Amino acid sequence: MEYQEDRVITFVKSAKRLALIGFCLTLAVLYFGSAVAQNIYFLRIGTGSSSGTYYPIGTLLASVISNPPGSRDCDDGGSCGVPGLIATAQTTHGSIENINGVTKGYFDTALAQSDTVAAAYNGTGIYKKEKPVKSLRVIANLYPEDVHLVVRRGAGIKNIADLKDKRVSIDVPGSGTRENAKEILAAYGLSVKDFEAVAANPDKSVTLMNADKLDAFFLVAGYPVTAVSELADVGKIELLPISGENAKKFVDNHGYYSVSQIPAGTYQDLDTVPTLAVSTQWIVSEHVSEEVVYEITRALWHPRNRHLLDRGHAKGLLIHQETALKGVSTPLHPGAERYYKEIGILTD
Repeated sequence: MEYQEDRVITFVKSAKRLALIGFCLTLAVLYFGSAVAQNIYFLRIGTGSSSGTYYPIGTLLASVISNPPGSRDCDDGGSCGVPGLIATAQTTHGSIENINGVTKGYFDTALAQSDTVAAAYNGTGIYKKEKPVKSLRVIANLYPEDVHLVVRRGAGIKNIADLKDKRVSIDVPGSGTRENAKEILAAYGLSVKDFEAVAANPDKSVTLMNADKLDAFFLVAGYPVTAVSELADVGKIELLPISGENAKKFVDNHGYYSVSQIPAGTYQDLDTVPTLAVSTQWIVSEHVSEEVVYEITRALWHPRNRHLLDRGHAKGLLIHQETALKGVSTPLHPGAERYYKEIGILTD
């Protein structure tokens, strides 16, 4: 009797397993069956700190170009991204890590500062002791990035010279901000040996500022920046102007910089502040297929995606097709180049 019961129990268990396997096979057929007509592929976008601008912009770009299987057609009010593409943004230390990541295949695409991209491709500046990264290609110029020189209220810092002997973060190795800070400080006669250098990304800088363990930090990003907003909202900081004859000479000698300003009201209780700016470029390896990059570029500038850029972030308002090639000295990817020629903003 026990033997028969055991056989019944075994049969029931086997039947359950077969039913589960059948259910999984059905799901697989439904999922992968739809993928026959539409290939599914993933794309990683290297960005920056979650407290900066690169990460939210990267997330925004991912939403613009993604078009997962099962999405409604673009003409029906659905996604106007690349069919079958699922893009995701990944946090990083910034431009230098992103260029390295794209070169080595850690990321498919990434965001990086125009000055750093040009230096990497040409083997100049911070890359002068390294082999030029000739595999770098550009999809588009996106928006300007402003230098934020954030100082703690009560730290006695009224100008750049006052940074001497203070606790100052110029960001972490691998960030574009760190190199910008070194260049700007040098223009004013300072080096990292003149102050107590702290290696902190924007997240850590906020924590240290709130604990009164940091006097100033540099951050190069499109305003408004979460890290700065958090500190301004509690009246903790001021923005130090970067202007005058030193700034003018600096811009004259560094063509990838421009004179800029952070408008009044961008951050709570802070007036307009003159500063410098570089620009953000969307980069990719030359090894990514022409067709994929063509479709990504087409999706980025699709008219029906305009509302996503305008509503997704303040800097999204500045991402326009008309300025897609502004300041781009590194070669375009063939896929992007093909698209720009088709729409007439690039000629042979």
